[in-house]
Amino acid sequence: MKTSTKTMVMCAVCTALICVLAPIAVPIGPVPISLSTFAIMLSAALLGGKAGTAATALYLLIGAVGVPVFAGYSAGLARLAGPTGGYLVGYLALAAIEGAIYFRFGKKRKGAVKYGVLLGGMVLGTVVLYVIGTAWFCVLMHTGLVEALGMCVIPFLPGDAMKMIVIALLVPQLEKGLARAGVQAAQNS
Repeated sequence: MKTSTKTMVMCAVCTALICVLAPIAVPIGPVPISLSTFAIMLSAALLGGKAGTAATALYLLIGAVGVPVFAGYSAGLARLAGPTGGYLVGYLALAAIEGAIYFRFGKKRKGAVKYGVLLGGMVLGTVVLYVIGTAWFCVLMHTGLVEALGMCVIPFLPGDAMKMIVIALLVPQLEKGLARAGVQAAQNS
């Protein structure tokens, strides 16, 4: 696939957006509430599965080499390998699933169908993110599933639902603005 300069620039801009928003966090337990999922879901909706995943992977690489872009302005390989590292790795699945579903089934639609497909992609991607992260957490922390769900999933559901609604409202407007500017993500995303 030939990647356009505009797509690469949009990927870089979305990586920067993730790097700026993801560190903003509220520590509530082993997994902090952060804006990382918001930035990743927004990026995947604007870029599609492939470029959205690339932007997310670049964010993870930046954090892995020591730039403090993870929640709470943390960084490093130890963070990726630690108890919450599964959620970081799960961001790749979130971006890939949401972006692919939206670009394949919803991007060219209008109205409720467009919103529904976008929301469905975000929900499915978030479920996979939670499965990866929670399984990783259970293994490393030697906790049971119910305990891990209570610490790492249930407290985040209302906030994630609000993030998804805001993104579903923002994306069509952002797409119109980007189209007027002549910017589009890769079509085979």
